[in-house]
Amino acid sequence: MIDIIYNENCLNTMPRMPDNFIDLTVTSPPYDNLRDYKGYSFDFESIAKELFRVTKLGGVVVWVVGDATIKGSETGTSFRQALYFKEIGFHLHDTMIYSKKYPVPSGPRKRYWQQFEYMFVLTKSNPTTFNAIQEKCKQTGRIPYSKFRYPDGSTKLQNSIKPVKETKVKGNVWLYDVGYMKSTRDKIAFQIPAIFPERLVEDHIVSWSNEGDVVYDPLAGSGTTGIMAFKNKRNFILSEISKEYCDIISKRFLDRFNVNIDVVK
Repeated sequence: MIDIIYNENCLNTMPRMPDNFIDLTVTSPPYDNLRDYKGYSFDFESIAKELFRVTKLGGVVVWVVGDATIKGSETGTSFRQALYFKEIGFHLHDTMIYSKKYPVPSGPRKRYWQQFEYMFVLTKSNPTTFNAIQEKCKQTGRIPYSKFRYPDGSTKLQNSIKPVKETKVKGNVWLYDVGYMKSTRDKIAFQIPAIFPERLVEDHIVSWSNEGDVVYDPLAGSGTTGIMAFKNKRNFILSEISKEYCDIISKRFLDRFNVNIDVVK
């Protein structure tokens, strides 16, 4: 079933899915116990294996993750998870950065404030879909100059035939304004810790899927993946073990779109 919330462990949801079923997964795990998600700890390796099985050939998993600092050292959990995904067959298509515009100062004073998280873009073979987000070029209309280097080391300035276009493909460091009433305008969502920005999720959904595709979040939290999928005419499936969080997701859908989404226990 699609356009549905499963109030259960995702390791109960995914085994009921056929192989090669999901076009795109966008999720953020409760990494390194940085937040208390109702006391639920997740079995990373089992989830990773199931995600590989249910992801379509050419499908994408966006895994947003960071590291805690324990006894002066970052855990490296993010890298270990990325390498494990590679071990079981995923391609590490891109290591992207989610940068926070105004991060809350935190952490030991003998290091710089933590301002970013990793967004690992994992693919099952080469991605079938890539709708590249564009941004404006500052040098639009200008004829760019470059240097041609001869074998003897000397150089010659030469100009391109074509002027700089109006837009270019966006880079892989994405900056978002985060925090209360910035990550989302849905007040109720902030009852859940560490939600990620709606724009971040929407940008990935637009980039790696098309209308009518199936988007999944195995650790749904506040349901932002489902909400952005619905907004952009994708189908969605959410798994969330907390009944309280499922109720919040349902309320967000009702308030935003005036639709009732089934919650299956």
